[in-house]
Amino acid sequence: MFAVIDIIGATPIIISLRQQGKEVSAAKTCIYSFVLLLGFFFAGNMILQLFQIDIASFALAGSIVVFIMALEMVLNIEIFKSEDTGDKSTLVPLVFPLIAGAGAFTTLISLKSQYATPNIILAVLANIVVIYFVIAFTGKFQDRLSKEFIIVLRKFFGIILIAIAAQLFTTNIQKLLLMGQ
Repeated sequence: MFAVIDIIGATPIIISLRQQGKEVSAAKTCIYSFVLLLGFFFAGNMILQLFQIDIASFALAGSIVVFIMALEMVLNIEIFKSEDTGDKSTLVPLVFPLIAGAGAFTTLISLKSQYATPNIILAVLANIVVIYFVIAFTGKFQDRLSKEFIIVLRKFFGIILIAIAAQLFTTNIQKLLLMGQ
């Protein structure tokens, strides 16, 4: 879960949101993320079945969204025109799709078949604690980092996000192609 959520990799996005004057609440981010992750853990299969979507297709779509967000980071362009949420950015894009997005949802469903429910809930809770501290302390680190370093960090983690999106894409496209045979 830590690798998929990758809150450290999201720090340049958090910094960027704050530089744009957006409010990023660590507590709200954690509460919303926890509720979404647990909600999908318990109801995700039913939701996907309701829309007749398999998990591989869902993950494939999520990989495209993550890829586009990564392109924004690397190329310093705005593709997603976010709804006007005033000065708040906790829910979009931070909670969804960065923390509680397709990658995390897919991972939760996969873990469900291998581990006991209490262990998965503890893993989600451990991630939420780490997310809280990273978001809470990002502002303190931001003040000590140069603008150039933040730009380099953003581009570096954008490349990492592209790699994660590519891996999610290739894994799930293979699953879909094998299902079609």
